[in-house]
Amino acid sequence: MVKSLEQAIAELERLPAEDQEQIGRSLLSHVEKLRALRGEIDKAAASLDAGLGKESSVEDFLRQKGQ
Repeated sequence: MVKSLEQAIAELERLPAEDQEQIGRSLLSHVEKLRALRGEIDKAAASLDAGLGKESSVEDFLRQKGQ
């Protein structure tokens, strides 16, 4: 484990159990979101590597997001 995470856990251990639980749930949620995002990035990179990407513009992107 990296030093900063060890320090954070040591500080958390000094907090009341209820606070520790809440922070733990928040941290787990954050880790799950990061894993999902990295999975999506890996899929997108593999798609681009396979030549499946298509050219787009900022206007196209904004138009799609506006729908």
